[in-house]
Amino acid sequence: MHFVEVRDTTLAYQSRGAGDLAVFVHGFPLDHRLWLDQLDALGDLRQCVAPDLRGSGWSDPVTSRVLSMEQLADDLAELIDNLGHTTADVVSLSMGGYAALALWERHPDRVRSLVLMDTRSGADSEAGRAARRDTAERVAGEGSGVLVADLQKALLAPGAGLAARVRLRSMIEATAPETIVASLEGMARRADRTATLSSITVPTLVMVGEADGLAPPDVAEHMAELISGAGCVVIPGAGHLPPIETPEAVSEALREFWEKADG
Repeated sequence: MHFVEVRDTTLAYQSRGAGDLAVFVHGFPLDHRLWLDQLDALGDLRQCVAPDLRGSGWSDPVTSRVLSMEQLADDLAELIDNLGHTTADVVSLSMGGYAALALWERHPDRVRSLVLMDTRSGADSEAGRAARRDTAERVAGEGSGVLVADLQKALLAPGAGLAARVRLRSMIEATAPETIVASLEGMARRADRTATLSSITVPTLVMVGEADGLAPPDVAEHMAELISGAGCVVIPGAGHLPPIETPEAVSEALREFWEKADG
């Protein structure tokens, strides 16, 4: 692991390859291990960096009650700076997509290209906010492990392989309850950034697992329609976590996207 000072905390990250920077932003309640296959597969094209977001993985713990998408976005902007780059290809999934859209809104000059995977641009409904807060109460009472069974069912396609199931369990159980609770509240409070999509001017790819029940293909396709020139790729056999369910397909789609963007 590598470590970098970012604003008022220290972030851990894994890095592979050299050249232009690509930053891989994980979802909830995960860490950099979501992207290990992509880091290994794509290091010949980019310096591929997968950070543990604030409070996740090997990064410093959080003490705040709310982990906002704006805070994560500002962390990512400074991470890019502190790694010695001015811009990055930003690859994001789920909650990472919320942070990536906030990054574009707040620091568009840091984004060279954008991948939005299995995510949404809209805000939570009232029912969605209530469900997140109920989940926070469960974690406060029973710990991070209480989420494993529910999230394996919700995040993975039926019949997901052993490797995906084990890696997901490992990431959930390693995430501190404080981070889970603060992240849930941050997602519950996040802004609707649908209007932001039309402002995106960098090459953009929207990607989604065909069996994703949380941010399904029709949501991804609508997002792509709102972004000028964006492509949309539906990954067969994947649910909400294609990077660990169908890693080769994700890596190949990213390779094709970057090679096209590079001209």
